[in-house]
Amino acid sequence: MVFRRLLSVSICAVVIGSPLALAVDDSIETQKAINRDSASTQSRINELDDQAKQDFQQYRSAVKRSESLEIYNRQMGRLVSSQNEEMDKIRSQIEEIDTIETGALPLMIEMTDTLAELVEADAPFLEQERQERVDNLRDLVDRADVTVGEKYRRILEAYQVELEYGRTIEAYRGDLVVDDEARRVDFLRIGRVGLYYQTLDGENSGRWNPSEDRWEKIQPSYLESVEEGLRIARDQAPPELLTLPINAPEQ
Repeated sequence: MVFRRLLSVSICAVVIGSPLALAVDDSIETQKAINRDSASTQSRINELDDQAKQDFQQYRSAVKRSESLEIYNRQMGRLVSSQNEEMDKIRSQIEEIDTIETGALPLMIEMTDTLAELVEADAPFLEQERQERVDNLRDLVDRADVTVGEKYRRILEAYQVELEYGRTIEAYRGDLVVDDEARRVDFLRIGRVGLYYQTLDGENSGRWNPSEDRWEKIQPSYLESVEEGLRIARDQAPPELLTLPINAPEQ
């Protein structure tokens, strides 16, 4: 038994120190190195995979941005084209406006002059107000910052006001020279048929005589009619027939 144990120990000693044992050790170390390299390689592969996924996401985002930019550029192209067409229309309209203004300006000047002549030849009622209206129109026609349409509208509006004078009755207060003395009086305008005045004390009345182009006193019998006409014009009395002197229309 003792001999067998010694023999086994001797055999083990011989095996451990043999080339085969050394080869086995080298193989184990090599395998460990391979395992370490494999782990490092796998780690690198994982990093590259993550990087590839990240690059792919960036690529997809870039593709989407490119598609969006392409759509945006197409839309902007249509918008620019539409704006160019609109600019062409505006240029054409400006040319038309210039043509219209060139033709309309003489007409508006003539209409304004005619209105001024009408005011000058008419009965002298609301003289300051009507003359200011004419002066304002003349200034308006010369202004470059006012459109042709607005100028024409204002001229027609002035004509409409003058037209209304012919079919309305009005009472207003103003100054008039009576018996070589400036006095405050009440004026009564009945359309364009008659223009009368009455002093504030009610003692004197007169009328505008268009045939003689002057003011003249009327008979005291008409004082009451003038006073009643003033009340009617001020809505202080109902309309009624008035007996007042007028000039007959001339043929």
